[in-house]
Amino acid sequence: MKSTQGQRPDPLLAFREEFPILEKTTYLVSNSLGPMPRTVPEKLAEYARDWGGLGVKAWNRGWWELPVEVGNEIAPLINADDGEIVMMPNATIAQTAVLSSIDFSKERDTVVMTELDFPSVRYAYSEMAQRLGARVVVVRSDDGLTIDRDRLLAAIDGRTRLVAVSHVLFRSAYLMDADAICARAHEVGALVSLDSFHAVGIVPVDVKRSKPDFLTGGALKWLCGGPGACFLYVSPTVRDQLKPALTGWQAHSRPFAFEDSMEYTTGAFRWLNGTPVIPALYAAAEGPKILRRAGVAAIREKSVRLTSRLIELADARGYTVNAPRDPARRGGTVALDVPHGYEVTQHLLSQNVLVDYRVGAGIRIAPHFFTREDELDEAVSEIDKALESGSWQRFSEKIAVVT
Repeated sequence: MKSTQGQRPDPLLAFREEFPILEKTTYLVSNSLGPMPRTVPEKLAEYARDWGGLGVKAWNRGWWELPVEVGNEIAPLINADDGEIVMMPNATIAQTAVLSSIDFSKERDTVVMTELDFPSVRYAYSEMAQRLGARVVVVRSDDGLTIDRDRLLAAIDGRTRLVAVSHVLFRSAYLMDADAICARAHEVGALVSLDSFHAVGIVPVDVKRSKPDFLTGGALKWLCGGPGACFLYVSPTVRDQLKPALTGWQAHSRPFAFEDSMEYTTGAFRWLNGTPVIPALYAAAEGPKILRRAGVAAIREKSVRLTSRLIELADARGYTVNAPRDPARRGGTVALDVPHGYEVTQHLLSQNVLVDYRVGAGIRIAPHFFTREDELDEAVSEIDKALESGSWQRFSEKIAVVT
């Protein structure tokens, strides 16, 4: 490991002690799964104690309200207010709830998306839109990594009912112009649903400035909150006017009356559906609390510096960089497309350098606010080593045996 002597002081490194896995790994994969905060085991033990000691009474001691209370912990990270965010199991369900609330007519029958949006969300929109009598217009990419802003804005027209696009593209970390997208959609009378899963926690997100009608994200990645906890922000301007068809008893104004017909409540609970995933919610708030202490502005400044460093290291070796060169258009991830990328990724994992691989992008490396600069040198050096020594071949052999 290289010495950090002479590097600039970095107050964010003080947060390394919050994540036990950093003691034994080089953790560069928060774009896929953020590391677990040290407080999570106790929170899960608290859940077990509540269930074990209170039984069914736990619902009246906070379980029922958790989807909104945990949302309130995330709200400051996107400049939302209390009661504007609800927690759901995953982004696909959250986005489907949004789509299920929209009425389509002959004049307003279009959903605008891009071909680089996350496939799970695109699957859901494609399938449901057909059944709702809507059409999906997909804006194509010229390079498989970016979306031309003007082409996207031009696709948003008088037939558009909903614009449902990614805020940061998952393969390339290309940062879309959320302000311009929302402004154009509202100019023609359309709604906007931003998938900010790869944005919140690594780039500044401000719902009061951008004014999306809906915004989804997750605790899973940059927020270090674990799986099973996505969040849905709904703007107060539309929150009580729309009625999501993907609904359930938590959204009912009198859920324990067990009435035959649906009567939607108002406020954040209106957007919930069935029984929430309580264990995930116990864990989900711990990461966002740490990020609020660190500060998104400081996290963003460091992210730009570290991703720029990664690009410099790759350029010095001639590795292909599949990430925006302009830091203003770059999220928190840099993908390096090297020969035998999948096998090289397996070599890195075997050395406890945690990254991931995506077809069409390459080895995705995602430093976060707790990352040391020398860890980037270490990761790229391991790529060099795998390619120069041919150690990647043993992973290719393993794959061949399995297949």
